[in-house]
Amino acid sequence: MKTKSLLLTAVISAGLACEVAAQGREQPGEMVQVKSLPASVQQTINQKAAGGEIVRVKREDDANGRWNYDVVVRSQGKEWGFEVDPNGKLLRTHGEKK
Repeated sequence: MKTKSLLLTAVISAGLACEVAAQGREQPGEMVQVKSLPASVQQTINQKAAGGEIVRVKREDDANGRWNYDVVVRSQGKEWGFEVDPNGKLLRTHGEKK
């Protein structure tokens, strides 16, 4: 009986550990409209997109309660992205995963 209880506890603990690890990698976020963002963020997005089509903007939260805006742009048939902080500072650019 003790062995079954111990095994069940180990399985539940392992499942919870996997769930916590998965949450650490990908934090919740929400899609946002460019027009709803602060002017400094809009300006950075529009300058960096440089006439390309803004495919989506997603607010990405981290585990510490901070967030950035992840922007995906389509230009010349290719998608790429960049991150902007809430003050409008460009943080990094990245290729879009397909």
